[in-house]
Amino acid sequence: MSRPLLRQPLFRLLAINLAAGICLAVLLIGGLMWVNPGHLRELILADASPGTAFGLLLFGFVITFGSAAMGSAIMAMGTDWRGSDRGKRMPAGLIPQPIPVRAESTARLLQRRRRLG
Repeated sequence: MSRPLLRQPLFRLLAINLAAGICLAVLLIGGLMWVNPGHLRELILADASPGTAFGLLLFGFVITFGSAAMGSAIMAMGTDWRGSDRGKRMPAGLIPQPIPVRAESTARLLQRRRRLG
């Protein structure tokens, strides 16, 4: 039995954040039209088909801000916002271990460079 699409948590997370990105894109386009930097509003409205120019600008903003909102939601999924230690422990194989590294003296390094080139 398959569940309805909106009852699946991952899809719901992505849909909510996509809607937030779309709202942000619409607000920014409205702000650009209101502020009119570089006479952008006048350029769009002076076009033969201002709806197409406005639609393409809106489409680019929706893709940008929608995907940024969805990506940040996916990356923040493992974060525990309640302040507990859950989710902060590393698996046993990923515990950082010191790696011994041999450091060469500057004189020896310069000698090797002179021999090679």
